[in-house]
Amino acid sequence: MLSCALFFGKVGMPAAVILFDFNFFKVILVSCSGGLAGVFGFTYMSAGLIKWWKQFKSKRFNPDKTVAFKRSNRRIIRIKNRFGLAGIAILTPVLLSIPVGAFLAERFYRDKKKVILALSISVVIWSFVLYGIFFLFYNQLKGWFI
Repeated sequence: MLSCALFFGKVGMPAAVILFDFNFFKVILVSCSGGLAGVFGFTYMSAGLIKWWKQFKSKRFNPDKTVAFKRSNRRIIRIKNRFGLAGIAILTPVLLSIPVGAFLAERFYRDKKKVILALSISVVIWSFVLYGIFFLFYNQLKGWFI
């Protein structure tokens, strides 16, 4: 469950399917519960981290100084506007990790209910999709991991 909470598509699902040789219901139960626990935990942890950083930055640096729009800021805003919360949610379990995806979603979208709902739906859907992929290619993948 811990590996599903941290590295869902890279470590958690392959371990549940191939290394532990769980059946369908156990794989879905372990991967979904680990992923959902990671989504809840890292979303709230990211919110606290963002709040702490704003307070630290306002005390440490000059709050009256205006910041120019840099190239990196423009790139981040362009990605946010192009893909939105749905794009972050789709990419989180497989390409990003759950902690990174939860941080980005919380950073851009403050509504925790929407963030948790989108990431949770994505985790559940990816659980079924990845199980199907691992089930279809079980014999070929078993040689890689064992």
